[in-house]
Amino acid sequence: MEQEEAVQVSTQCIQELLKADIPILYFSYGNWFHGMTIGLGHKNVERRITQFHAAEDAQKCLRIAKQLVRDKASNCRTLLRRNIPNCPAEPLRGMKLEIEQIDTCENLGSLLGHEGNIGRVYFQWFSKMLKGGENGLEKFDLQGRNRRPPRDPVNAMLSFGYNLLVKDLTVILTALGFDPFLGFYHQPRYGRPALALDLMEPFRPLIADSVVIWCVNNGVVNRKDFQQVAGACSMSSEGRKKFLLAYERRMDSLITHPVFDYRISYRRVLEVQCRLLGRYLEGEIPDPPSFVTR
Repeated sequence: MEQEEAVQVSTQCIQELLKADIPILYFSYGNWFHGMTIGLGHKNVERRITQFHAAEDAQKCLRIAKQLVRDKASNCRTLLRRNIPNCPAEPLRGMKLEIEQIDTCENLGSLLGHEGNIGRVYFQWFSKMLKGGENGLEKFDLQGRNRRPPRDPVNAMLSFGYNLLVKDLTVILTALGFDPFLGFYHQPRYGRPALALDLMEPFRPLIADSVVIWCVNNGVVNRKDFQQVAGACSMSSEGRKKFLLAYERRMDSLITHPVFDYRISYRRVLEVQCRLLGRYLEGEIPDPPSFVTR
């Protein structure tokens, strides 16, 4: 087992970071996001009151959740279509049918069922987007999604990418005055940043999954970047460094926002979507925010 170096931060350094409104984030050696040290936080208590009231409204929660799942499914479908040469109609048709049924859901439980069906189709075809085994690249396969712990390198990268995305959204939501632990689709659970998990849904395929595909298809990672212990697979320190560089590159890449039609980074997109959620909850815009790639 490789040795990890412990990182220490002095009190003086922490004070300077707090003055500059820069959060300090804490992770375990296994890449789990434990929490963060922040200053006084956002002073917009009205936003949190609005959020709490909305979370008590079952119909509003369902409406927000439907939009999130619809966007996630559409983005997953687009990723398959873009990355599988001559993509067969079977997965695309199956996912489209599930998306069309989202509007008929009358509660979060039925919505979760459709999301699960979409996810199964998506991950059944995920390996087709990986070019490992071609042009001298190492072959990586995904035999379905598994986690806690992940059991293969692709699932280890997916879990790491999702943790990074949750971390970024937790920081943004906190900075904008939200309570990141109270969501609308993901239900409250001790220690779980449910709202960050909510807003992550449309961006799983666009950011985390895309980074995994890029790392494999460009030979960035290899088998030496992973370690198997007691049936669990994790990334080595060197593997995490490689993945982090790819993740940050993806976050800084510029895209055209589908609503505002101007180019911004994915990092900025996450903040924009959080701000739009605030405007929706406060009644400034009529619909929950949406983000679907073209």
